[in-house]
Amino acid sequence: MHIFFSGIGGTAIGPLAMIAKQAGHEISGSDKQDSEYIKYLRKNGLDNIHIGQSKEAITATHDKNPIDWFVYSSAVSIENPDAPEMMFCAEQHIRTSKRDELLNLIISGENLKLVAVAGTHGKTTTTAMLVWLFKQLDLPVSYSVGAKIPFGDMGQYDAASEYFVLECDEFDRNFLAYEPYLSLITGVSWDHHEIFPTREDYQMAFKEFIEQSVKTVAWPADIFYLELTSNSKLYAPSDEVTSTPLKIPGEFNRQDAFLAIQAIQELTNEPLEKLIDIMNAFPGLQRRMEEIAPHLYSDYAHTPEKIRGAMSVALEMAADKKLVVVYEPLTNRRQHYMIDDYKDCFEGADKVYWIPSYLAREDPDQRIITPGEMISRLDNSDIAEAQERDERLQIIIEGHLKNGDMVVAMAGGGGDSLDEWLRANFVSSKT
Repeated sequence: MHIFFSGIGGTAIGPLAMIAKQAGHEISGSDKQDSEYIKYLRKNGLDNIHIGQSKEAITATHDKNPIDWFVYSSAVSIENPDAPEMMFCAEQHIRTSKRDELLNLIISGENLKLVAVAGTHGKTTTTAMLVWLFKQLDLPVSYSVGAKIPFGDMGQYDAASEYFVLECDEFDRNFLAYEPYLSLITGVSWDHHEIFPTREDYQMAFKEFIEQSVKTVAWPADIFYLELTSNSKLYAPSDEVTSTPLKIPGEFNRQDAFLAIQAIQELTNEPLEKLIDIMNAFPGLQRRMEEIAPHLYSDYAHTPEKIRGAMSVALEMAADKKLVVVYEPLTNRRQHYMIDDYKDCFEGADKVYWIPSYLAREDPDQRIITPGEMISRLDNSDIAEAQERDERLQIIIEGHLKNGDMVVAMAGGGGDSLDEWLRANFVSSKT
């Protein structure tokens, strides 16, 4: 079957395209811009990718080999319901769906048990930790994780596997398309406000997801936040698991690790001591406190909760070094909802450089909030200053690195994000 993926450079669509290729399908796709993820996919054999999402390009692809299934990311339909590719597929009567329909077909067709990781923050790290444990135990596993990992591909299909580990995103209510055998909730706080207009809408979606799961592991704080009660289907990691010391830096990372260990122990009955030893050797993943040049780190933190998690790791790693943060918010739209939530996020930092938000799926009627206005809401606004992502910022960062400071860039976004800018300007200096 020939499957075309629109928005193939996304962190959910890209891994699914890899999985579909490994399952024996022919793959093509498109994205609106080139990115490091696109380059990664091409290096992994997905070379039939067109940059630009035009009717002419998909027509040429279809003429060479008829497309059987058009799979699109939520961002494609939200940004433009009448996108040229979608209109073409409608005219040609090509099967069209979001990613969940294809993934569910693979999971059900291969009789796989779904282990789903959901949450506002921590789900990528927790998913990667689950995959790490499976691989180190030499247990076949199929999976999709939304970041590059040093111990495997972002997406993998293994015909010998019993389980499929999925980073299960709540955006566009995608996670409600699945019925997990086991789900993990990594941390819940209101997000994706354009999809969930109220906090109660967001909470209700997670409640529905948990109801659809056979079993769910979640922290007591999230069970309380969702106004649920612990029971045989919904429970916290055991005291036996959480009382065991872990060497992983950062309290939030350790919490993610405990969730993963709890899940793997239940699925495999492996001794706790063995799982702890394996987890202590977890090598991390891209854009989660990833060192991209000496003393320069990239982290995906882009909401107050994620920032606090990243700061907990950075402060443990920095030791006696000065800690410098460069922050690029993800979407202006989010900032209208969370402008007052930053306050103490950067507590412990010696300096913060706040640059303009990465714009994506924006509401054209919302004014753009400036870095200066965001900084004014911080409790420690005296340590922060507004900057642009330009040559001056590069010189500032270089100065901090020469002084031996630890510089952490916190940013979401994909193509043309702060992360990609840093890799273009600093990665060659890594030894």
